[in-house]
Amino acid sequence: MTDRIALGLALAVLAAAGIDVALAGTDHLLYLGTKFVDLVDYIAFWR
Repeated sequence: MTDRIALGLALAVLAAAGIDVALAGTDHLLYLGTKFVDLVDYIAFWR
C-alpha cells in the first residue's frame, strides 16, 4: 500500500466518523470502542 492510498483511506475513515458523530452523536462510538478493546484483549489471549 502506498502512502497516498493510506492517507486517502485514513481521511475517508475520519470523514465518515465525523459525519456519523455530527448526525448521531457519540454514544454508539463509545460502545463500539469498548467492544473493540474487548476483542483485542480476547485476541491477545490466543496469542
